[in-house]
Amino acid sequence: MTVVTQIGGIIYLLSIFLVKKSPERKRLKQMGIFTSLYLLATFLIVPYVAPLFGREKIRETTFVQAHSFFYKLANRNYVRPQLNKAIGNIAAEFGQKNGPIRLVYLDASFPFWDRFPLLPHLSHNDGKKIDVTLIYEDSDGQPSNKKPSVSGYGVYEGPTPREYDQNAVCKQKGNWQYDFPKYLTLGTINKDLVFSEKGTRELALLILKQRVVGKMFIEPHLKKRLKLTSRKVRFHGCGAVRHDDHIHFQLR
Repeated sequence: MTVVTQIGGIIYLLSIFLVKKSPERKRLKQMGIFTSLYLLATFLIVPYVAPLFGREKIRETTFVQAHSFFYKLANRNYVRPQLNKAIGNIAAEFGQKNGPIRLVYLDASFPFWDRFPLLPHLSHNDGKKIDVTLIYEDSDGQPSNKKPSVSGYGVYEGPTPREYDQNAVCKQKGNWQYDFPKYLTLGTINKDLVFSEKGTRELALLILKQRVVGKMFIEPHLKKRLKLTSRKVRFHGCGAVRHDDHIHFQLR
């Protein structure tokens, strides 16, 4: 629970302590108290304490939403105020240009303490980073808010035979984990969706336009395909995982 939500382990220990002298239906009572305390802390306490650690909950609007309720339930939706403002600016401009299409986010950071790992990520530990989904179109060629996996991760827009295959290069070097997120989809859905080069390029350019954004990670073949020439677009290294299922960007 601590690994997944940061605060879950502490609350679980507290729930065990509160009912340790109650022999009848002990486990059921523990789970009931844990669930109540966890929801209370996550939605009514943590958002007001996080600013003391320099972070705030991502502001959801007409143009910004989490891909799944899980990211909010697990407290993985906290960022620094500068990043929160940038997210809002990017989403508003993108949404105004593209009708109902939203900026859909995945993992950001936990609410407390720098260097507390947000697994399975290597760097989402300071409130300065966020992952957002790629943009897709439906079978009629219309932009869609739907995504091809339950988790938002793991369904790749891989390289064509003529494009550079970073995944193959990294795995040949022994970095077996490079495409590991394919096991974290929690199921593939909306199989009629196709990758939107136009929409994803527009989103990427709006991200790069933000002065507070220092880096953006996307797979090399998509960088070339989308004609992204900014120096902010970097290769994340073979020690990380592939980035052709999402875009990662971060503050300077």
